[in-house]
Amino acid sequence: MKKGWVGSLLAAGMMLAFPVSAFADEAATNAQLQSGLNAVFVFLAALLVIFMQAGFALLEAGSVRMKNAGHVAGKTVLTFGISIVSFWALGFGLAFGNGNSFFGLEGFFLSGDDMLPSFEAFAGLDIPLTVMFLFHLSFAAVSLAIACGGMAERAKLSVYVIFGILFTVVIYPIVAHWVWGGGWLGGLGKQDFAGSTVVHLTGATAALVATIMLKPRLGKYNKDGKPNGIPGHNQIFSILGVMIIWLGWFGFNPGSTLSALMDGFFGFVAMNTNIAAAAGALAALIASWMVFGKADIPSMLNGVLAAFVAITGSCAFVEPWAAIVIGAVAGTITFFTAQWFERKGIDDPIYAFSVHGIAGIWGTLSNGIFASPRLVEITGVGNPGLLYGGGFKQLGIQFLGVAGTFVFVAVLSIIILGAIKMTIGLRVTEEQELMGLDISEHGSYGYPEQMKLITESEARMTGSRSASKSVPPGNGPSA
Repeated sequence: MKKGWVGSLLAAGMMLAFPVSAFADEAATNAQLQSGLNAVFVFLAALLVIFMQAGFALLEAGSVRMKNAGHVAGKTVLTFGISIVSFWALGFGLAFGNGNSFFGLEGFFLSGDDMLPSFEAFAGLDIPLTVMFLFHLSFAAVSLAIACGGMAERAKLSVYVIFGILFTVVIYPIVAHWVWGGGWLGGLGKQDFAGSTVVHLTGATAALVATIMLKPRLGKYNKDGKPNGIPGHNQIFSILGVMIIWLGWFGFNPGSTLSALMDGFFGFVAMNTNIAAAAGALAALIASWMVFGKADIPSMLNGVLAAFVAITGSCAFVEPWAAIVIGAVAGTITFFTAQWFERKGIDDPIYAFSVHGIAGIWGTLSNGIFASPRLVEITGVGNPGLLYGGGFKQLGIQFLGVAGTFVFVAVLSIIILGAIKMTIGLRVTEEQELMGLDISEHGSYGYPEQMKLITESEARMTGSRSASKSVPPGNGPSA
């Protein structure tokens, strides 16, 4: 009888234990699936942001003259390569490694996920450290591409190399640490979901300093200071570049949710991003139509990019109606500030500071105005904006972030570029600039046949054989 009871109890215990272990196995499997899904989501987002480099190459190449197109496109690959090595070696650790309120002190020369203890900023995430590195690397590379945009058509190739390394090792990582890596701005509750300040204002401030120190391109201004138009050689390239960037921005903003789950919150972020860009395109086109009497396509393209930049910091904090307002205002102010900077003698070939700097400032400050209480609760960052009864607290924090970032980046950029200027120089010679950076820096043109025809045509027009012999075939002084 005793044996019967014991057997029954054992059998009952086994029956009860089996479902528990089954449920435990199911929970572990679900956790694994969730982790894997989020890792793939962030990995694909990183690829989309990296693909934006192709968009930048087309946009910038189309926005400059034919004689510099190959150089500008090739520079994009060069700076991307520089950012990868530099960010892997030191930048990632300075940005997200354990440290103090100003920079990280651990995690250099990343070797793999075994280094996770050096990155408390990622504690609690179910995403591999190596995937997070790839994701944040793509952001750093975009910021460097923006910074180098202000140097177009006149900077030495060596400047891109030296400044690119120092920007990716020192300037960008420290700003990223302040906001996203456990630094002082993040501690205050600064809202910058995907980088209006960290990525765009940082890169644009460096571009502004470079633009001013390099001085205008030859022929840009008359003796009375009136600017001359120097149109890009291929508007179709610029349009295609912007469309690629548009696609890539879905990695930028929705990818920053770091999860394919969260009740599909990434879809809400994607919607805000998309409608803001559309509003920016329409607003900038209308502004150009009213001012020029014609619908200017480059202005529309800048409006798209400016709206993207502005909504990048606020896409997870504002309601859709506010996203449209933010995008439309960004497109409009970028159009007018681009004209203003040009009149003031600042020759910014791709309008880097107007598009990424002014719009980045507006996008950052807009959180302090439009941040919704329900979305602040979801993200867990900062406070509601002014329109929702949050007072001026968040707006003040946002302004502090803008001011601190601008001053820091501007000072370091002046020091670095000033040192380069005193040693090897920043700018190519007048002769090299007239020939074009394709031939002077790389030995061949991106459009060799077309440039040859231009040179021969100019030689016939001047009736001078020496003009055609002064440079190798195809190396015309303008295009």
